[in-house]
Amino acid sequence: MGDERTFELHGVNHLALVCSDMARTVDFYQETLGMPLVKTIELPMDMGQHFFFDIGNGDCLAFFWFPGAPPPAPGVAAPADLPGVGEITSAVGSMNHVAFNVPADRIDGYVERLRERGVECTEVMHHDDSEWGVAPTMQPGVFVKSVYFFDPDGICLEFAAWTRALRPDDVRHTPARATGAPA
Repeated sequence: MGDERTFELHGVNHLALVCSDMARTVDFYQETLGMPLVKTIELPMDMGQHFFFDIGNGDCLAFFWFPGAPPPAPGVAAPADLPGVGEITSAVGSMNHVAFNVPADRIDGYVERLRERGVECTEVMHHDDSEWGVAPTMQPGVFVKSVYFFDPDGICLEFAAWTRALRPDDVRHTPARATGAPA
Protein backbone atom coordinates (compact mmCIF):
# COMPACT_ATOMS: atom_id res chain seq x y z
CA MET A 1 0.00 0.00 0.00
CA GLY A 2 3.02 2.32 0.36
CA ASP A 3 2.43 5.78 1.84
CA GLU A 4 -1.16 6.00 0.60
CA ARG A 5 -3.72 5.92 3.38
CA THR A 6 -7.30 4.72 3.18
CA PHE A 7 -8.52 8.25 3.95
CA GLU A 8 -6.65 11.51 3.45
CA LEU A 9 -6.73 13.06 6.92
CA HIS A 10 -5.42 16.50 7.78
CA GLY A 11 -5.71 16.50 11.58
CA VAL A 12 -8.73 17.27 13.73
CA ASN A 13 -11.41 19.55 12.28
CA HIS A 14 -13.09 19.91 15.67
CA LEU A 15 -13.82 18.05 18.87
CA ALA A 16 -17.33 18.74 20.20
CA LEU A 17 -17.91 18.71 23.96
CA VAL A 18 -20.89 19.67 26.12
CA CYS A 19 -20.84 22.56 28.61
CA SER A 20 -23.26 23.64 31.35
CA ASP A 21 -23.06 27.41 30.71
CA MET A 22 -21.98 28.80 27.34
CA ALA A 23 -21.16 32.28 28.69
CA ARG A 24 -18.82 30.78 31.33
CA THR A 25 -17.29 28.51 28.67
CA VAL A 26 -16.64 31.48 26.35
CA ASP A 27 -15.06 33.39 29.24
CA PHE A 28 -12.74 30.47 30.11
CA TYR A 29 -11.67 29.44 26.62
CA GLN A 30 -11.53 32.90 25.04
CA GLU A 31 -10.45 35.10 27.96
CA THR A 32 -8.46 32.70 30.18
CA LEU A 33 -6.89 30.46 27.50
CA GLY A 34 -6.90 33.00 24.66
CA MET A 35 -8.71 30.86 22.08
CA PRO A 36 -10.62 33.05 19.62
CA LEU A 37 -14.34 32.34 19.29
CA VAL A 38 -14.76 31.81 15.51
CA LYS A 39 -18.29 30.48 14.96
CA THR A 40 -21.55 30.53 16.90
CA ILE A 41 -24.74 28.63 16.10
CA GLU A 42 -28.20 28.82 17.68
CA LEU A 43 -29.66 25.33 17.39
CA PRO A 44 -33.20 25.05 15.99
CA MET A 45 -36.29 24.66 18.19
CA ASP A 46 -34.53 26.12 21.27
CA MET A 47 -32.29 23.04 21.47
CA GLY A 48 -29.32 25.13 22.61
CA GLN A 49 -26.12 26.50 21.10
CA HIS A 50 -22.97 25.23 19.34
CA PHE A 51 -19.84 27.46 19.53
CA PHE A 52 -16.38 26.92 17.99
CA PHE A 53 -12.98 28.11 19.27
CA ASP A 54 -9.81 28.28 17.12
CA ILE A 55 -7.08 26.10 18.65
CA GLY A 56 -4.55 26.68 15.86
CA ASN A 57 -3.59 24.96 12.60
CA GLY A 58 -7.16 25.27 11.31
CA ASP A 59 -8.48 23.03 14.13
CA CYS A 60 -11.32 23.92 16.49
CA LEU A 61 -12.65 22.94 19.89
CA ALA A 62 -16.44 23.14 19.89
CA PHE A 63 -19.04 23.14 22.64
CA PHE A 64 -22.71 22.32 22.69
CA TRP A 65 -24.94 23.86 25.32
CA PHE A 66 -28.19 21.97 25.82
CA PRO A 67 -30.60 23.57 28.33
CA GLY A 68 -31.67 20.19 29.75
CA ALA A 69 -28.36 18.32 29.61
CA PRO A 70 -27.68 15.83 32.42
CA PRO A 71 -25.09 16.93 35.01
CA PRO A 72 -21.44 15.87 34.68
CA ALA A 73 -20.46 12.38 35.82
CA PRO A 74 -16.80 12.49 37.00
CA GLY A 75 -15.34 9.01 37.20
CA VAL A 76 -17.77 7.81 34.53
CA ALA A 77 -17.95 10.23 31.58
CA ALA A 78 -14.68 11.95 32.51
CA PRO A 79 -11.77 11.38 34.89
CA ALA A 80 -12.46 12.24 38.53
CA ASP A 81 -9.05 13.83 39.02
CA LEU A 82 -5.96 15.08 37.22
CA PRO A 83 -3.17 12.68 36.17
CA GLY A 84 -0.62 12.32 38.94
CA VAL A 85 -3.14 13.59 41.50
CA GLY A 86 -5.85 10.92 41.65
CA GLU A 87 -8.13 8.58 39.71
CA ILE A 88 -8.04 9.16 35.94
CA THR A 89 -10.11 6.21 34.71
CA SER A 90 -13.21 7.06 32.70
CA ALA A 91 -15.84 4.88 31.04
CA VAL A 92 -15.63 3.24 27.64
CA GLY A 93 -16.81 5.74 25.04
CA SER A 94 -16.06 8.72 27.28
CA MET A 95 -13.71 11.59 26.47
CA ASN A 96 -10.81 11.35 28.92
CA HIS A 97 -8.95 14.59 28.12
CA VAL A 98 -8.07 17.05 25.36
CA ALA A 99 -4.36 17.75 24.78
CA PHE A 100 -3.38 21.01 23.06
CA ASN A 101 0.00 21.04 21.32
CA VAL A 102 2.20 23.82 22.72
CA PRO A 103 5.91 24.77 22.48
CA ALA A 104 8.01 22.73 24.93
CA ASP A 105 10.00 25.76 26.07
CA ARG A 106 6.84 27.62 27.12
CA ILE A 107 5.13 25.06 29.37
CA ASP A 108 6.66 26.32 32.63
CA GLY A 109 5.48 29.84 31.83
CA TYR A 110 2.06 28.52 30.92
CA VAL A 111 1.77 26.87 34.36
CA GLU A 112 2.48 30.24 35.98
CA ARG A 113 -0.03 31.97 33.69
CA LEU A 114 -2.75 29.40 34.48
CA ARG A 115 -2.17 29.74 38.22
CA GLU A 116 -2.20 33.55 37.99
CA ARG A 117 -5.66 33.21 36.43
CA GLY A 118 -6.87 30.99 39.26
CA VAL A 119 -6.68 27.70 37.35
CA GLU A 120 -5.43 24.78 39.46
CA CYS A 121 -3.03 22.57 37.53
CA THR A 122 -0.49 19.81 37.98
CA GLU A 123 3.23 20.36 38.06
CA VAL A 124 4.93 19.85 34.69
CA MET A 125 5.09 16.13 33.97
CA HIS A 126 7.91 14.52 31.95
CA HIS A 127 6.36 11.45 30.29
CA ASP A 128 8.78 8.61 29.56
CA ASP A 129 8.85 4.81 29.23
CA SER A 130 9.83 4.11 32.85
CA GLU A 131 7.72 1.88 35.12
CA TRP A 132 5.54 4.82 36.27
CA GLY A 133 5.63 6.62 32.91
CA VAL A 134 6.91 9.88 34.37
CA ALA A 135 10.43 11.13 35.08
CA PRO A 136 11.16 13.70 37.80
CA THR A 137 13.10 15.91 35.36
CA MET A 138 13.88 16.18 31.66
CA GLN A 139 16.13 13.35 30.45
CA PRO A 140 16.72 11.65 27.07
CA GLY A 141 13.87 9.14 27.55
CA VAL A 142 11.20 11.85 27.89
CA PHE A 143 9.02 11.96 24.76
CA VAL A 144 6.43 14.54 25.86
CA LYS A 145 6.15 17.06 28.68
CA SER A 146 2.82 18.39 29.80
CA VAL A 147 0.60 20.01 32.41
CA TYR A 148 -3.03 19.08 33.18
CA PHE A 149 -5.95 21.19 34.41
CA PHE A 150 -9.75 21.26 34.39
CA ASP A 151 -12.08 23.69 32.66
CA PRO A 152 -15.09 25.07 34.62
CA ASP A 153 -17.19 21.98 33.75
CA GLY A 154 -14.54 19.49 34.87
CA ILE A 155 -13.26 18.70 31.36
CA CYS A 156 -9.66 17.57 31.72
CA LEU A 157 -7.31 19.59 29.51
CA GLU A 158 -3.60 19.22 28.83
CA PHE A 159 -0.93 21.47 27.36
CA ALA A 160 1.48 18.97 25.77
CA ALA A 161 4.74 19.24 23.84
CA TRP A 162 6.67 16.53 22.03
CA THR A 163 10.28 16.66 23.22
CA ARG A 164 11.71 14.36 20.55
CA ALA A 165 10.70 12.77 17.29
CA LEU A 166 8.83 9.51 17.72
CA ARG A 167 10.63 6.45 16.33
CA PRO A 168 9.60 2.99 15.14
CA ASP A 169 10.76 1.50 18.47
CA ASP A 170 8.19 3.68 20.27
CA VAL A 171 5.56 1.17 19.08
CA ARG A 172 6.49 -1.96 21.01
CA HIS A 173 3.51 -3.11 23.08
CA THR A 174 0.98 -5.76 22.13
CA PRO A 175 -2.58 -4.38 22.23
CA ALA A 176 -4.49 -5.71 25.27
CA ARG A 177 -7.63 -7.71 24.68
CA ALA A 178 -10.55 -7.48 27.12
CA THR A 179 -11.40 -10.62 29.04
CA GLY A 180 -13.97 -12.61 27.09
CA ALA A 181 -13.55 -10.55 23.92
CA PRO A 182 -13.54 -12.55 20.65
CA ALA A 183 -10.05 -13.09 19.26
